Amino acid sequence: MKRHFLRGLLPASLAICLTSSAFAQTTTPEKPIPVDKRYENEIKALAKNAAVKQAFKVIMDLEPQTNQDLITLTEIPAPPFKEEVRGRKYAEMLRAAGADSVWIDEVGNVLSLRKGKNGQKTVVMEAHLDTVFPEGTDVKVRQNGDTLRAPGIADDTRGLAMVLQVLKTLEKTGIETEANVLFIGTVGEEGLGDLRGVKHLFSEKGPKNIDSYIAVDGTGLGTVTNRGLGSHRYRITFKGPGGHSSGAFGLVNPHNALGRAIHYFAVDADKYTKEGIRATYNVGVIGGGTSVNSIPFESWMEVDMRSESPERVAGLDKLLQAAVQRALQEENQMKRLGADLKVDVKLIGDRPAGGMEPTVALAQRALAATRLLGTEPTLRFGSTNSNIPFSKGVPAVTIGSGGTGGGAHALEEWFVPKSTYLGTQRALLLLLAEAGMAKGKK
Repeated sequence: MKRHFLRGLLPASLAICLTSSAFAQTTTPEKPIPVDKRYENEIKALAKNAAVKQAFKVIMDLEPQTNQDLITLTEIPAPPFKEEVRGRKYAEMLRAAGADSVWIDEVGNVLSLRKGKNGQKTVVMEAHLDTVFPEGTDVKVRQNGDTLRAPGIADDTRGLAMVLQVLKTLEKTGIETEANVLFIGTVGEEGLGDLRGVKHLFSEKGPKNIDSYIAVDGTGLGTVTNRGLGSHRYRITFKGPGGHSSGAFGLVNPHNALGRAIHYFAVDADKYTKEGIRATYNVGVIGGGTSVNSIPFESWMEVDMRSESPERVAGLDKLLQAAVQRALQEENQMKRLGADLKVDVKLIGDRPAGGMEPTVALAQRALAATRLLGTEPTLRFGSTNSNIPFSKGVPAVTIGSGGTGGGAHALEEWFVPKSTYLGTQRALLLLLAEAGMAKGKK
């Protein structure tokens, strides 16, 4: 299969704006995004099919149950690296929906297979199980009018509920696909999870021959993510002997080195990011020390750097390494007694950049389905589970789950289940177009 990748920036005339889900940027062209007539006609033909019309009605009938599924799943905590309880419940729901087989893999991904008529191709539809919120966070859903509030309700529990709704719809209508379809709830999409769930899917231990990948993340209907924002994340720890602030004065001080490293990195990275393909950097967390009158024995920081260009990420990485070594050397030169300061540089996150040209069939189908349902589509790049299939040359998109949401990663995260059926209908059209709709019923 021929793979199509982005070969640089989109035209400078494209305006950039922020979205409310996991960080992404949307490219809004001055003219509508071109969609090939054959894909527009394909999506229109599907929408006119009697079985698909019935499926659209089933989706609307399922809305109350889907909202209840959303509440049920949201109220099961899924903190980083502890998605097991929610995963078991999701497996139970997928099994009850009628999947041919359901299992949980070695890392905690929940997979369900719906066999296709010929099974010569495998299409994934996926949402992630984990949230950013630590263990002990109150995840009880509070309702105020038509607004539901709870940590993680939109990112990405709504996606899980919608993926389940698509499976239920196929089962209730008996629509059969030519390709096998894997409906999946993945672990480790957020933060230090480092996409470990989807990385496992594309490892030697994952399902064989995934041909297309549809990730559902965030809310809304208008965006189609066809490019991945790559990132490196580090935990940098300076280590020394530590001691009394007066009695051991003259020992190396890890905090001094950390301060220098942050300063040198920020100054150089600021210059580096002023020109060229957009790149960002951030020192997000720092820590260390025991008391005001103690020389700390360690000082640490966690650093994030991102760009859609792997070369730009590598450039920022090089600046960070240089800043750390410079800070280490200078602190050791200042010491008056004791052992040298040491530093531990640990890569804690590596999300590959990559992308798919909007002319690829999967992207065209996503754009066509969005437009058919009354919303003008926009392309975006972001850091989602699609990063991994992008990097493997597998066609992938990330789409929203419908409805309206906000406050992602905040305790007051909210979701309004208004016209959410449109998100599910778009996902169904996209899946049927990509997996092929078989004649007759299952």
